[in-house]
Amino acid sequence: MTHTRKTALVIGASRTLGLGLAAAYLRRGWDVIGTVRGSRRTGLHELAETSGGRLTVESLEMTEPEQISALRDRLAGRILDLLFVNAAVTRGDLPIGEVPTAMFTEVMVTNALSPMRVVESLRPLVAPTGTIGVMSSDQGSIALNTEGGQDLYRASKSALNQLMRSYAARHAEDTRKLLLVDPGWVRTELGGPDAELSVEESIPGVVETIERHRGPGLHFVDHQGQVVPW
Repeated sequence: MTHTRKTALVIGASRTLGLGLAAAYLRRGWDVIGTVRGSRRTGLHELAETSGGRLTVESLEMTEPEQISALRDRLAGRILDLLFVNAAVTRGDLPIGEVPTAMFTEVMVTNALSPMRVVESLRPLVAPTGTIGVMSSDQGSIALNTEGGQDLYRASKSALNQLMRSYAARHAEDTRKLLLVDPGWVRTELGGPDAELSVEESIPGVVETIERHRGPGLHFVDHQGQVVPW
C-alpha cells in the first residue's frame, strides 16, 4: 500500500511563527504548502530548498480576495489535512479615540476579515477529518482584558474570535476541527523584544495543541493546550 503523507497549508509562513510552523510540520514528515507576500526571497524559500520537494512556496496577499480565489484554483484537487492561517499586524498602542480611520480599517481587514475570507474560500480543500486553525491571541479575550492597552489589536483579535464562532455555528454539522490558537507572548516583530517566549519555545506547543485536539467543534486554546476564556 502506498503511504500518503499528510499535507498542511500555512498561510503567512515567510518568517517567525508561520515559518516555524512550516518547519515543524516538515519535521513531522508532512508535505507543506506555505504562502508569502509578493515575490521577494524569504526564509520559507530557504527552507524549501532543503525540504526534498516536500515544501511548496505560494504567493498570497490575503487582503486581496482575488488572490485567495487564485490560490484556491491553483490548489484544486489537493486535499489538506491542516489549513492554518497565521497573519496579523499591529500599528502601535494608541487609545481607540486616537486611531485614524485608515489604520482601523487596515488592522481589522488584515487581522479579522481576511483570515475569515481564507477560511471560507479554502474550506472545501480541507479533508472532512482535517483541521482549520487560525492564530489568535489571549489579547482577543474579553474576559482577560483587565489592564487595557493595545485597543485596536485587541479589538481585531476579538473580532476574529467572534467571526470564527459565527462560522462554527453556521457549519455546526461540519466534521472538521476548528481551532483558535494563542501562541503565547512571543519575541517577534509584533510581540516585541521583551516577550516571554522565543519562536522555538512557542511552536512545538502550538503544533502539539493542534494535533492533540480531536473531533469537530471550535476550541480557543493556548500553546500549552489550555482553554483560553472568551
